[in-house]
Amino acid sequence: MLRYLAKRLLLLIPVALGVAFLAFLLIHLVPGDPARTFLGSHSTPAGIRSLDHAWGLDRPLPVQYWLFLDRLLHGDLGQSLFYQASVNTLIASRLPATLLLLVYATILSLLISVPIALLAAVRRNSWVDQTARAIPVVGIGMPSFWLGIMLILVFALRLRLFPVGGYGQDTLHHLWSMFLPGLTVALAISPMLIRSLRASLIEALDSDYVAFARSKGLPGWIVLLRYGLRNASISGVTILGINIGFLVGGTLVVENVFAVPGLGSLMVQSIMNRDFPVVQGITIVFAVIVIVVYLLTDLAYAALDPRVQFS
Repeated sequence: MLRYLAKRLLLLIPVALGVAFLAFLLIHLVPGDPARTFLGSHSTPAGIRSLDHAWGLDRPLPVQYWLFLDRLLHGDLGQSLFYQASVNTLIASRLPATLLLLVYATILSLLISVPIALLAAVRRNSWVDQTARAIPVVGIGMPSFWLGIMLILVFALRLRLFPVGGYGQDTLHHLWSMFLPGLTVALAISPMLIRSLRASLIEALDSDYVAFARSKGLPGWIVLLRYGLRNASISGVTILGINIGFLVGGTLVVENVFAVPGLGSLMVQSIMNRDFPVVQGITIVFAVIVIVVYLLTDLAYAALDPRVQFS
């Protein structure tokens, strides 16, 4: 396992370098001049040339990329053009909100999906099962930004149970303020997770080892949870990990809807401001988060299925 972990962690290096190259290349294809955007209505040709020279944007692209890569290899993501601060500092200040959103959404998605999938599998072909099978069809078709706005209208403006946006000042307020954003992301994950868990649970409950466990006189809930859910959760963990990886980039939309001061909102602001170093830095951090999520998914898969070998 240690060799496997070391190998996967070493893969972070080429992946991060590849993402850095693509981020650098694509951000320079975005129309607009950072200096002109920064100066706004007060921009003049001389002022733009002066800022481009100060920021090194008048150098050839290969030279700019080499300087960016040299800083990256030393752990320096550069200096923000718009905020006039270190990119490392900006990302470090925004990263906790994004990580809390992802963890919160993962927990909420499990709390939603597992009970529904269990009920659907136990009461297959009943109205409960039919409803659970309809949820993925409806849920997949709802855009996250629309769902977030609907949750704000109902739970924040009408019922006044949660704040419209923000992050709060302490742990309790963080959890309270992040409930609606976390629920929005969770509802985007849950439909596919419910479908996968339900199908796997039905297959597990019809297997010979479950029939043997029942023949020994074990209580039904032990058979369901220990022999059914554990084996069925293997596919569910894979689906969950893949979707969390996709939703790392989806936090851009949710964070902006709920005004969460995370990496997603910073990314959108930096794209609008043509802040190249910040966009590149956040892209690399997102790539690392996705790789770590996939690594944790593999480890959870191996923990649930002892037949998996780390090779």
